[in-house]
Amino acid sequence: MKILHTADWHIGKKLHKHELSKDFDLFIEWLCTCIQEKGVDLLLISGDVFDLANPSSEARKQYYKALLQLRNLNCKIILTGGNHDSPAMLDAPGEILRELEMHVIGSLRDTIEECIIPIKGSSGKIELVVVALPYLRDADLRSAADGNTYEDRLEAIRMGIQNTFLGAAEVCKTQFPDIPALAMGHLYAAGVETSESERDIQIGNQAAFQASQFGEFFDYIALGHIHKPQKVNGLVPTYYSGSPIPLSFSERKDEKRVLILDTEESWIPESIPVPVFRKLLKLTGNLNELQNKLSELINNSMLNNLIELEMIEEHYDATKLYELDKLIQNFDNPGFEIVKSRVNFKNKVTGASELYAGAPQLEDLKPKEVFLELLANHEYETDTNREILGAFDELMEELQQQETANEL
Repeated sequence: MKILHTADWHIGKKLHKHELSKDFDLFIEWLCTCIQEKGVDLLLISGDVFDLANPSSEARKQYYKALLQLRNLNCKIILTGGNHDSPAMLDAPGEILRELEMHVIGSLRDTIEECIIPIKGSSGKIELVVVALPYLRDADLRSAADGNTYEDRLEAIRMGIQNTFLGAAEVCKTQFPDIPALAMGHLYAAGVETSESERDIQIGNQAAFQASQFGEFFDYIALGHIHKPQKVNGLVPTYYSGSPIPLSFSERKDEKRVLILDTEESWIPESIPVPVFRKLLKLTGNLNELQNKLSELINNSMLNNLIELEMIEEHYDATKLYELDKLIQNFDNPGFEIVKSRVNFKNKVTGASELYAGAPQLEDLKPKEVFLELLANHEYETDTNREILGAFDELMEELQQQETANEL
């Protein structure tokens, strides 16, 4: 059986207010061709299908259109929810999609058996069992009796994840003996490389899950959440497929890919690069250097390339700020768009205008970064500091869940 592993589609994503819908359409067209050429039997999508819990009507339309395109290839599909997804929204059409051989699991089910999907081969016999686990939220993993200290909460989360995977493994051993088993998950594993576009989860990622805790029963573990494709050092083959398109400028150098397994040959996947539909360019330098770099750009992409500018100057100069603004307004190079700019003066002065020009804008900061700045103004003991940070991260997680519930 041939299996294709992908994740983190983030349908509806905007990059500095720039729509990435065309990027996703091109990816799906390429994916359909890839599935046909490689003879893929089963498609796994490990979470974060949407970028927002309450996606726009355009994003929902794009999602269902993509599923129909893929369904026309006679390829079975298993899709799980991620931390960006609304479990209720994904689960709503579940029974209809199941009739089309599409299994969508947005939330953890009441019993682990409901997350276990047997896959039949062409002979009609079960050839593979898939444990399709969505993003495990704090409420899924620990109870009020799990302890009150920061470390207690972290350990409860780690053990909750471990027990969920090991419990599923036991069910597979009992109900499907001698059948290969594969697990899907959406979480943060210890030791992986992240990018700017991954949202903090599970107490600020400090509850990082050790891959060895997955155990050694599963033949392969298909992970989502981390956008940089990479292998995880576990007891069995464990991989993040990564996002198929760049979702932030921090991902501009990543080689986006999907992973294909041929279970008759190996459980080590083959990496298939996704074509580059547009480039994300970060140009830095002084005003003259930026002018030269912008004038030398050559377009060879299907979509407009997006540019982030950073002007770096030794001393504050209001004239150069004006010139940079004029440079951006007058920029007209077909195939390129400047979507963001910032200024960095190395030798700062204490004048108000200098402070305003050199400081990061509030829209560029994450809530946690603002909180850390405020926390730095107070002198707390180390343990107290950690407790405060832990409480903040839990509040952010609860707020996200409440927003999801209110939007539905």
